[in-house]
Amino acid sequence: MKLSISRSSLLTAIVIIALVASAPFAVAEFLKTGELYILSRRFLDDIVARIHGPGRLRFILQPLTAIVLGARDGMKDARAGNPPFLWDLFFRSSIRSRLMRSALTSVRDLVAVAILFDVAAQLLIFRMVHPGAALLFGPVLIAFPYASSRALTNRFTRWRGRRVSIADAGQGTN
Repeated sequence: MKLSISRSSLLTAIVIIALVASAPFAVAEFLKTGELYILSRRFLDDIVARIHGPGRLRFILQPLTAIVLGARDGMKDARAGNPPFLWDLFFRSSIRSRLMRSALTSVRDLVAVAILFDVAAQLLIFRMVHPGAALLFGPVLIAFPYASSRALTNRFTRWRGRRVSIADAGQGTN
């Protein structure tokens, strides 16, 4: 019997282990201070420390990777004749779940790595991990760049395709 573990499954397991391991410390802090970290003033102050602390390059690399993945999927959408991603996501509830599955499949590993990077950065900067903050920062660095890139690439690819076909049609009449 051969056991096969995918990269995505392994990353997901590591993320779950890291978040579960940090949860008791976050709960203890909540019980001690009486405030939820992610809704506290300290969280807002710590955002600056994240940007200037170890791992700050991720604020460039993770969104950039999400943009590349979104562009790839946007071109696929345009070739398939699908409308821009965000349009369908907001206005076509009948296919919303399919779109969300497609997006999650594309960025699931990237989100897992983003969460792990945030956990590591918190350990280096604050000597503590706040699991809620890691679950917020990881996906936020990915979601908006991915969705907007996918939608804009689709629109641009379709617009460019129409221009090329119009130009080809104009040359065929000469």
